[in-house]
Amino acid sequence: MAQVPKRQMAQIIYNVGGPVKYEEIDVQEPAADEVLVNIKFSGVCHTDLHAVNGDWPLPTKLPLVGGHEGAGVVVARGELVKDVEIGDHVGVKWINGSCLSCDFCQRSDEPLCSKALLSGYTVDGSFQQYCIAKAAHVARLHKDIPLDAVSPVLCAGITVYKGLKESGARPGQTVAIVGAGGGLGSLAQQYARAMGLKTIAIDTGDAKAAMCKELGSYAFVDFAKSKDVVKDVQAATPDGLGPHAVILVAVNEKPFQQAAEYVRPRGTVVCIGLPAGAYLRAPVFDSVIRMITIKGSYVGNRHDTSEALEFYRQGLIKAPYKVVGLSELQMVYDKMVAGDIAGRYVLDTSR
Repeated sequence: MAQVPKRQMAQIIYNVGGPVKYEEIDVQEPAADEVLVNIKFSGVCHTDLHAVNGDWPLPTKLPLVGGHEGAGVVVARGELVKDVEIGDHVGVKWINGSCLSCDFCQRSDEPLCSKALLSGYTVDGSFQQYCIAKAAHVARLHKDIPLDAVSPVLCAGITVYKGLKESGARPGQTVAIVGAGGGLGSLAQQYARAMGLKTIAIDTGDAKAAMCKELGSYAFVDFAKSKDVVKDVQAATPDGLGPHAVILVAVNEKPFQQAAEYVRPRGTVVCIGLPAGAYLRAPVFDSVIRMITIKGSYVGNRHDTSEALEFYRQGLIKAPYKVVGLSELQMVYDKMVAGDIAGRYVLDTSR
């Protein structure tokens, strides 16, 4: 710990609803099974805004340092840590730690562990220069991977990759990505393409339409301009029956109600986005006779993480992002609320 400073800069919320405050705080020491990571860059996810607003049915730690897409360098480790070295490049993910012994952990479903620690929600996260994480759960990063570019993959990328796997869609089939112009959606299109899937992007705005076409989607449905989203999405598929799967990463409720109507018979609707207070509704008769599957997909496990990162390392995934200083987090939140973000913002913790 000799070269690690005692104090650092961080973004903190003290009360539900914010605001975030850019302040100097203490640097923590890792426990026996933990590592201390010098965070270089951290992506900003919509989940971080939910943590600020406290609008999920899950209490947040207060005061709280948010963030869960942190990429950095290990600078200290606990005495029980043997498989992570000082100087290793790692990622701090949403799942900061789990018990590793319950039924879910033993079945590689550690995100479902009842004792899971959530970065930037139940424990302090990556919107600080030095962050604590359980050694067993940090993502291992090859040193040839740029830390700024990979940070959005640590949540957004892993999450949508997991959702695509859960959809059961096979190479050559069509997947609709709802909320395609955001951080999750932009990555979902690329993972889908890398997995041999064809994508229809659903979002609004000319800038997002242009970006989605650059990312490989063969069709774009602008929900704000469309007179009938259901018919337009179905018409965008070659046989007019609708996509084989729908990946919902939208941040409001309405798209969740529409998806079961335009997915094709025996299709799968995968819910990933978590709009506050939203409900799922689908016509029972139509869902039964068309044998629709509606399921939730949370975040990837440690194996999903390594797979998603390998796609990135092979050059198949490039997260659209813009780097700003850690001190500018509130500006990013303001743009997020306004729906004025295409891709992802990444915070440079050195400024």
